[in-house]
Amino acid sequence: MFEALGITGSGMHVHQTWMDVIADNIANVNTVRPMNQEAFRSRYVEAVALENGATGEGVAVSGIEQGSPIGRIVHDPEHPLADEDGLVRLPDVDLGEQMTTMIMAQRGFQAGAANLDRIRQSYQAAIQMGRG
Repeated sequence: MFEALGITGSGMHVHQTWMDVIADNIANVNTVRPMNQEAFRSRYVEAVALENGATGEGVAVSGIEQGSPIGRIVHDPEHPLADEDGLVRLPDVDLGEQMTTMIMAQRGFQAGAANLDRIRQSYQAAIQMGRG
């Protein structure tokens, strides 16, 4: 049963990291940069399964992939960061996609929390049986 705690905890860690990265992407969806700078680069979590022979040991964050530094080029001559052609750089972040993945990450985290509760209940039942 202790293995179940580790596996569930590793999944919850990956989902928490995923939600943190998505929150950062959403917070920067309207970050404007001048044309001579890179756009805010969205981030995407990469996860990998941890193997132990024939059985799994959970998952881990293997890296954070970054989006395009080019972003979206927008004509906004009134913006204070606009160049002589009136262009500014916005991040290439799709808010709808980010919200959808946030829901998936949140549901995965909630499933892990529910699994932890079931593991706790199993431990308590085993302790009660041991007491006789």
